[in-house]
Amino acid sequence: MSNGLEIEEAARAISVAALANRASSVLERLRDSARNARANERREPTFTIGKAAELVGRTPAAIRDAEKDGRLPEPARTDNNRRERYTLAQLNDMRGVFGTRPYRAPEDPCCVVAVQNFKGGVGKSTIAVHLAQYLAIRGYRVALVDCDSQASATTLFGYVPDLDLDEDDTLYPFLREGERSSLDYALRKTHFDGLELIPANLRLFNSEYELAARMARGNDTLLDRLKEGIESIADRFDVIVMDPPPALGAISLSVLRAANALVVPVPPTVMDFSSTAAFLSMLDETIEQLAERGLAPELEFLRFVGSKVDENKSMQKELLQLMRTLFGHAMVWTPLKDSAEIDNATARLMTVYELDGPATSSAVRNRCLGYLDGVNSEIEVDIRSMWPSHQARLRKAALA
Repeated sequence: MSNGLEIEEAARAISVAALANRASSVLERLRDSARNARANERREPTFTIGKAAELVGRTPAAIRDAEKDGRLPEPARTDNNRRERYTLAQLNDMRGVFGTRPYRAPEDPCCVVAVQNFKGGVGKSTIAVHLAQYLAIRGYRVALVDCDSQASATTLFGYVPDLDLDEDDTLYPFLREGERSSLDYALRKTHFDGLELIPANLRLFNSEYELAARMARGNDTLLDRLKEGIESIADRFDVIVMDPPPALGAISLSVLRAANALVVPVPPTVMDFSSTAAFLSMLDETIEQLAERGLAPELEFLRFVGSKVDENKSMQKELLQLMRTLFGHAMVWTPLKDSAEIDNATARLMTVYELDGPATSSAVRNRCLGYLDGVNSEIEVDIRSMWPSHQARLRKAALA
């Protein structure tokens, strides 16, 4: 009888190994085909002169005048002499010429915003990546730190994490090795000018066990390790966006400790709302426990985003209204509605902001951009409100 069980267990082990090898082989082919298909697509977003002027804060005429008098280079032309679209790098050059860069002042704090919920499937990575890209398009210096071993955010930047990246490319060495003094080694440029990425892959999951084991031995200072890493690069950025794991583990606690702002995605379904209520209770208990150790996070703002919203469903409309009543000003007013544009862009390992044209239709794309820009612009105001150097401008804009 025992021999039969041993054979059955061996067969199961062989089957798992075979399946893992097959999956790796398929991933290798997918990576190669995805790279070939995206060879000419993985580039900066581009903008018409009208959109460029809007983003830079000047008129199209001012841009043309600056090009004529040599303050800006002459625009590139197509074969039929039409003006080519501007890249994000060119927009940032314009901001430098016109003095409209939105940087924080050196004495303002870097905004470190965690997009966090302890439940998966709520749109956490979608919001984190689109927020980071939105801010980069508007000229801020941004870092996106993928703290989740599932690496969804990393994937949206075109990587197949466990094939393209080693563990030394992630947070893992910094969390594991006390002698490292900066996260600078892990930062990598992206195809969005002004936006850098610290990627993740499955190896990062090992740090959960290692951190938890070392903390269980009474080493509470490890919770400050990620905070130290963020502080080591903060002077280079206006905003650092963190995408943590959807669970209350050592890394999530470290992210909470490092953050000074929190964005919580909440789909308006009964299960997700219930999970978020539990998240808030756990968050409150966690902050209390951290405070007892002198490690309480210092949050400048906490915002809830209604994510993956389908307002054709009456229950979702009711729950969305309930959340607005319950959370008040902490609720981002614009809902992030479910959109085929996001789904289709994600299927290409891309985002809505980097596509020059619609992945669905112009109408669907424009609606989707309206939701994304609405959510992100509200969060942008919260970020700028943290900076004394921006507060006078915000008050002036509010009165206009």
